[in-house]
Amino acid sequence: MQERNNRPDRSERSDRSGRPERKFTGQRRFSPRPSFTTERKFIIGRQPLIESLESGANIEKILLQKNAQGEGLDEIKQFAKANTIPVQFVPIEKLNGMTKANHQGVLAFISNVKYLDLQEVIDFVVAKGETPLFMMLDGVTDVRNIGAISRSIHCCGAQALIIPDKGVGALNEEAFKSSAGALEHIHVVRVSSLLKAVDDLHMNGIQVFTSEMRADKNVHELDLTIPSCIIMGDEGRGVQPYLAKAADYFFKIPMATNFDSFNVSVAAGIILYEAMKQRLFPVK
Repeated sequence: MQERNNRPDRSERSDRSGRPERKFTGQRRFSPRPSFTTERKFIIGRQPLIESLESGANIEKILLQKNAQGEGLDEIKQFAKANTIPVQFVPIEKLNGMTKANHQGVLAFISNVKYLDLQEVIDFVVAKGETPLFMMLDGVTDVRNIGAISRSIHCCGAQALIIPDKGVGALNEEAFKSSAGALEHIHVVRVSSLLKAVDDLHMNGIQVFTSEMRADKNVHELDLTIPSCIIMGDEGRGVQPYLAKAADYFFKIPMATNFDSFNVSVAAGIILYEAMKQRLFPVK
């Protein structure tokens, strides 16, 4: 076993609508109950998006017109940064092709799933008296694999799926179908940096495990009864080296043949089952 040692307030502006000025915090409220919808919707225009953000709407991604200027844009960017919402700058032709409405250089996708804050999920799980068991995905782009992994997370009693805001498959209708509805029952955390998320896990006493084909220990030799987060990487390149270096423990999954490897969703299911087995049926 290898082990390591250890928004700003909303600026004042004239009230042209006659409505009272509201305080803009840039933070969404935490809800312990995940929510999922297979309906795909857009929010069009600056003020509608700002109001949706303030009310806690779950935004998947924001498209902003390149070189656009004017009121509301800085506010939208600040909120997106504070809440790890991806922003993509696109030519006006792309926005015009997506809607005939007056978009004002702004269009946002409403997310299928409610993304939660990592620290709030940790606090919630611990407050329930549970031992954290999370799974982090690095570069897994096949949405069917993500759905299948989500299903294993729920079936094996793990609480959360951690994904980056870029470089991972979308949690869309196909992912939801592949999860057999499990995405409705787990916490989904989206972060801007997986490495910072690992640091946050360590700060909360959660140990990080990752697979490595040359590791000394097999998966069944690990102690997964402790607070744990398992990183699963892309089948081609695996977990990125900089992220693997931050892990506490490395493991491999033994195979009966010299074939390449397990599918990532199968490998995730194997280690999650091992964790469940150790926690439900401890060896005396």
